[in-house]
Amino acid sequence: MNFELKALAATQIAPLNVDVLIVLVPDEPTWSDAGPILAPLLRTAHEDGLLEKGAGKTVACFQVHGVKASQLIMVRCSSCEPAGIRTAVGAAASLLKHPRAKRVGLVTHLLKLTPEAVASAVQAVAHATYVYTSTKPSAKARHLERCLVLADQTGHLKSGLQLGRARVAGVEFAREWANRPANHATPSMLADAARKLGKAKDFRTQVLGPKQVEQLGMGAFLSVARGSAEPLRFIVMEYNGAARTDAPVVLVGKGITFDTGGISIKPAAGMDEMKFDMGGAASVLGTFAALAELRPRINVIGLIPACENMPDGLATKPGDVVTSMSGQTIEVLNTDAEGRLILCDALSYAARFKPRSVIDIATLTGACVIALGGVRSGLFSPDDELARQLQQAGEDALDPCWRMPLDDEYAEGLKSNFADMANVAGREAGSVTAAKFLQKFAGGMRWAHLDIAGTAWKSGAAKGATGRPVPLLLEYLQSEAKHQAPVSSKAKSRSPASRA
Repeated sequence: MNFELKALAATQIAPLNVDVLIVLVPDEPTWSDAGPILAPLLRTAHEDGLLEKGAGKTVACFQVHGVKASQLIMVRCSSCEPAGIRTAVGAAASLLKHPRAKRVGLVTHLLKLTPEAVASAVQAVAHATYVYTSTKPSAKARHLERCLVLADQTGHLKSGLQLGRARVAGVEFAREWANRPANHATPSMLADAARKLGKAKDFRTQVLGPKQVEQLGMGAFLSVARGSAEPLRFIVMEYNGAARTDAPVVLVGKGITFDTGGISIKPAAGMDEMKFDMGGAASVLGTFAALAELRPRINVIGLIPACENMPDGLATKPGDVVTSMSGQTIEVLNTDAEGRLILCDALSYAARFKPRSVIDIATLTGACVIALGGVRSGLFSPDDELARQLQQAGEDALDPCWRMPLDDEYAEGLKSNFADMANVAGREAGSVTAAKFLQKFAGGMRWAHLDIAGTAWKSGAAKGATGRPVPLLLEYLQSEAKHQAPVSSKAKSRSPASRA
């Protein structure tokens, strides 16, 4: 979809050549700002109680005299804050179901919008009108082609439009890949998607196969992939937006393209949703797609260990001991706790980039779903400042997370009689003990873990990927780009090829 900002006088709104006009109405508007044709209609709807107060309340009209658009949607905004704008625009955009609605105008003349609110509005339109099409040829293509954000002055809002476009590009890239069934999103296919992103200026991608991963000593990663006929892929992506000597932020995304649980097999009911277990990988791909739009002055590395977790004669068995890239041994008590096994080796690999920070993103534990539901992602970090930055980024991007504890006592359950550690520590505090496992591989790096098991997708009638936490990650990277401390890598080049 094409999003544009258009400066328009109030008198030019009614004759504008669009199919639908969406008018954002605050609780206490100045009606004259809507122009001579729309103002009486809006005032009447307000005074007669047809347009109730409360963000997202709507009134739809058709064939309004004097208005070029065939449909007019009035929607109430409780505030001009991004959250209120998202609720209002999302409610109105959800009514855009008519296939002839190709162009929509978003009228903001009654509000005093900020750039952040514009970004939120753009996201809301895209989210409400998104249609998955990769493997559903019978589905109608998205009917909405163009969205005009209309204001009396637009100069101060351009940065918001740019941010909104970047978030939409990233979120939709992540949603489309996470929504694909596993046979259309194999590790090799994910690698191909990363290669395409790597063709853009200032980007590059390298893909390592099983032999190279074995040479690196990634025994934990290899142990998960053993039971699958699909070969694993370790994807290394680079975005170089700053000086080569500037230390990068490293994003590590869990890429289990399908998770049966392995030998510790899952129940059949709902197992189809395990195609979403690569939501962390999808969010890294989506963030790189957004970086291509926004191009902040920062260096970013994306690491995606991608494989399937399947049961066969070669699959890892409960009780097996594997050796990670770090040299630490792991007793695999439960093969369904596989995400941490592929992430731990990726975290060890991340250290070679001498990063300014490392963030891993994973649909890791059902325990996090129980703790936080689908509202907030779980945030774990021993670094108070990094945790604060990520939590603030989530609030600013309307993609919230919540910091969880990492007390040393939680690691007690990971002790093993036969290895340096076990991969599980029982049911209690499952999301925390999983994070404690990963912490053992973070070394001295500034590290954070985002458990997105509850936020990466929805079940039921609305089943599908959300694209989270792309907005949070992008907001964090933008903030880092603006306030970069003088932290630099001593390496002359961060080329993965020179370090494999």
